[in-house]
Amino acid sequence: MINKNHRRTRAQESSNAIEKMYITMRHLFNRGFYKPMGVSGETLRESLLLLRPEIYGSIGEDKAELEGLLYVIDRLPQGIEECSFINLTSDEGYSNSHFKPIIPEKRRRNCYRIDSEQMNIEITRGRSEIYDILTHLTFLFVESHKISKNVLIDEEGVTTRDWIKLEKAVLSKKKLTQQEREIAITHAANILGRTFDELRAVYNQFSISTQPERLLHIVYWLGRLAIEEQLHDNKRTVTFSPVLRERLGHHIHGELWANTIKETLNIKGLLGRPIHIISANMHSVMNTLFAPNALKTVVSKKDIFEVYKSLSKNENEDLRNKVAKEALLRGMVYIKDSSGTNIDVQIFDTSEIDISKMDISANEKYIKSTKPIILVMDYAFGEQAYETMDELLKPFHKDGKKIHLNVKSISIMGKAGILEGGKGDIMIPSAHIFEGTADNYPFKNELKKSDLSNQGVNVFEGSMITVLGTSLQNKDILKFFYNSTWNVIGLEMEGAHYQKAIQAASKVRRSISPDVKVRYAYYASDNPLETGGTLASGGLGTSGVKPTYLITRKILEQLLNK
Repeated sequence: MINKNHRRTRAQESSNAIEKMYITMRHLFNRGFYKPMGVSGETLRESLLLLRPEIYGSIGEDKAELEGLLYVIDRLPQGIEECSFINLTSDEGYSNSHFKPIIPEKRRRNCYRIDSEQMNIEITRGRSEIYDILTHLTFLFVESHKISKNVLIDEEGVTTRDWIKLEKAVLSKKKLTQQEREIAITHAANILGRTFDELRAVYNQFSISTQPERLLHIVYWLGRLAIEEQLHDNKRTVTFSPVLRERLGHHIHGELWANTIKETLNIKGLLGRPIHIISANMHSVMNTLFAPNALKTVVSKKDIFEVYKSLSKNENEDLRNKVAKEALLRGMVYIKDSSGTNIDVQIFDTSEIDISKMDISANEKYIKSTKPIILVMDYAFGEQAYETMDELLKPFHKDGKKIHLNVKSISIMGKAGILEGGKGDIMIPSAHIFEGTADNYPFKNELKKSDLSNQGVNVFEGSMITVLGTSLQNKDILKFFYNSTWNVIGLEMEGAHYQKAIQAASKVRRSISPDVKVRYAYYASDNPLETGGTLASGGLGTSGVKPTYLITRKILEQLLNK
């Protein structure tokens, strides 16, 4: 009983810390600037250290957190560790300048290095993107002060021998030999409170082609700027541009994005057709529809899921090109995003698809008589899901007329954290619960557990939490969700936002039919309740292929049969 009460108390503390972080981030945004390691950033630091999210590992300990650092650095622009001034902007025309965009490895956003001290990060995906960046920056700067604490001997600026040797290796213009690299790793390990083996194990994961010694570079510059803060009070500063503060929340990018899609449908003469919207990746629907015919010789020798695995590998670009070519010949329209949402779109005209050459069940008579359109949109990010879906479901205005889209179904497929089971398992939600509020969105899901069972993948059914940020969860709060009467099976960032937009369009605005069918299914990218099971411990690899295509095939079978 005591342990149970203790867990609940810790869960409540965690919930309060998350709420405090979001209130603080909104306040700092409205203020226009703050200093992460100064007084203004104190609440964010304290809340993050109290929360101790699973994805940030040992943030609360003296030793440096390596997996969390890799996770964060992959989602921020290269070189940010060198910058004292970080400016969050709207799309303000930098793409038309001499500045070369820097796109982080794991987040699609344009960033621009203005000078040696300043990095601009373009925000086009709403508040969730701002929260994501500020949380990562808070982690980064907390870790940087661990470094400075370990290398400063006194207040006069005298540093340890390890720091002097690391600085020499990083600032050297010549390529390091294996011996020099290992010597530098030895000094860096001492500075980080980690073993030589621990650093060597992750070293290549940090390396990129243009910067093979990237880990040493990151450690040095994080430490150097933290030393500057401590010795000379040169605090790093995060600012929010006036244009960003003025535009945020006005659906500027979402409206441009949705209007482009509707214009395209109108030009192609597809606007009046039955439309099935699918939020997914840019490959699984196309591959499911066209790979059997485009890759006949490969498909005849392999199981179809092995073919899908082959298509997911980087070295098989020629196979992917064959499928894309077949899709374009059979009526696929590809809309590369130019609105700033970073959400590309594919439109499939089913009347141009040769149904006999597909390997999924489809009612040819039904397809010929109704000629449905499949509209696939790439993944949104957090609150951006509401903005884009809300704008997409609004009527199209042309020549003074208001044209309602004939939306028949909306299917959402994505990655999520699972609370029971493991990576690669499937979750079928019956409701989305919005974290930190009493808002809940129950719905009739056209996908059922039985639709995907007995396929060699575990399937779970229940409620899902739409969280404010995946990097702000810890085991205590997740265990509370899991053990509560909410029957929570997983967590993700977009579900409640999508359903809010769908319910508003179908039941309040009546811009689409109130009978629109919805499908939600997620495959597990991680289990944050398992040690070493978080996103920071690595990606899915090919283990995500089977659940992705099982879900895709079932969605397509449902909408291609009456």
